[in-house]
Amino acid sequence: MPNITPFLWFDTQAEEAVKFYTTVFSNSKIVETTYYGEGGSKPPGTVLTVAFDLEGRRFIALNGGPHFQFSEAVSFSIDCKSQDEVDYYWNKLTADGGGPLKCGWLKDRFGVSWQVVPDMMPRLLQDPDRAKAGRAMKAMLKMKKIVIADIEAAANG
Repeated sequence: MPNITPFLWFDTQAEEAVKFYTTVFSNSKIVETTYYGEGGSKPPGTVLTVAFDLEGRRFIALNGGPHFQFSEAVSFSIDCKSQDEVDYYWNKLTADGGGPLKCGWLKDRFGVSWQVVPDMMPRLLQDPDRAKAGRAMKAMLKMKKIVIADIEAAANG
């Protein structure tokens, strides 16, 4: 079975971003760093890629230059078991220049999009009681950071 590894293209901040992500997620590590060599588009010794693991998933960050930017078309979802987890990831990832979007989405200071989602959301949105599911959806659509108690209260009428 092939491995599929998300590859994140940064201008020059790959190493800085990886160091940040490995402080946010406790089960993480930097695996390998490669550098531009002679004749490359950057000075020799400049970081080219950083391979890293977050919660058991391998990623690679590349310093590829300013040609491409991140967009909401690709995001990473964090399933949270509690409001404390939602708050932790939300606060860490929006800090220092990140910002909230809608419905549990945010952008971190590097422009990467994340969804910080309580694990109860799919259950509520798929509830067989379609009115209850609709109330949960309506409440979520008004939020930036998801507040579990408010979603549950809305779902329960």
